[in-house]
Amino acid sequence: MKLIKEDILKALETISVAGEGKNMVESGAVKNVMTFADEVVVDLTMATPAMHIKKRAETDVIKAIHQHVNADAKVQVNIKVEASEKPANPNLIKGKAIPGIQNIVAVASGKGGVGKSTVTANLAITLSKMGFKVGILDADIYGPSIPIMFDVAMERPLSVTVDGKSKMKPVENYGVKVLSIGFFTKPDQAVIWRGPMAAKALNQLIFDADWGELDFMLLDLPPGTGDIHLSIMQSLPITGAVIVSTPQTVALADAKKGVAMFQQESIDVPVLGVIENMSYFTPAELPENKYYIFGKEGAKNLAEDLNVPFLGGLPLVQSIREAGDAGHPAALQTGTIIEDAFIEITKNVVSETVRRNESLPPTEAIKITTMAGCSAVK
Repeated sequence: MKLIKEDILKALETISVAGEGKNMVESGAVKNVMTFADEVVVDLTMATPAMHIKKRAETDVIKAIHQHVNADAKVQVNIKVEASEKPANPNLIKGKAIPGIQNIVAVASGKGGVGKSTVTANLAITLSKMGFKVGILDADIYGPSIPIMFDVAMERPLSVTVDGKSKMKPVENYGVKVLSIGFFTKPDQAVIWRGPMAAKALNQLIFDADWGELDFMLLDLPPGTGDIHLSIMQSLPITGAVIVSTPQTVALADAKKGVAMFQQESIDVPVLGVIENMSYFTPAELPENKYYIFGKEGAKNLAEDLNVPFLGGLPLVQSIREAGDAGHPAALQTGTIIEDAFIEITKNVVSETVRRNESLPPTEAIKITTMAGCSAVK
């Protein structure tokens, strides 16, 4: 059976484009269709660079052609990514983006000790295992822990020349690129810096580094809501923020403040959702039992109250702590409940990032001025 271009286009009209309310042909995503006897080549243009979105489009095209035209047709799908122009927020000023980095996700917590860095490390590992290119900027200036968790505490970034300029090459392990202030201090050395000095160090880690092409850069922020957070949001247009909390009331009260910080009109960083760490404890000898040591579903209820997505919960398991201390994040271990939990959470983070990119304009960096020793957000 000879393939006809018109039949191919009719088949492609059965595929809807997420977030547009139009089919693939009507939206202009189909740029060209060529037929050669039993073979068809479809050229698509998409605004979303995420790998799983492109793979879904390719699968949908092949399925539609096989179902509506010819089940034996050989189908080749070529996808080109062209970011669409989106209106800028008039209340904010444009910050410096990092060339080659598609999404910048801040991982924050209202208080320390809730496992924010552990979650960041395992999110990065899981994203990498899913096929994304990932980097971590350890922005926890006063308590950097990412180098230990990735077993690179003794490594030092190398210097490389890019376009005639000397830049830092991030340290890489487990398929994840890492930069941290911990690479430049001794293990027993306390970092005693005022805000401006810490901000300058962060800017060097951000802009004087050769990050290359990344689908996701994760920012491991310090606990709380302070000067470092404002400096980061002043420097970078952050795609979205993830808040980590435990179920206990004290942690939830601080997590609520963390969400409120990002949602301030003058900051306007979308909150992708809340992750509940240490949701329950399951003893190895009683794998079917769950003990809610810190309370039950506190972060889930908080997310519902604040009308932000709940991204999932993580059990309190000894192996997570041991893996982090050993420099081998728990998500690397296959066939475990930990891997399954992080896969579910990471899928939700990716989905919320895609939804955010489809429905909102790019985030702008905020403008910060200093008055009477205090940071003011405009």
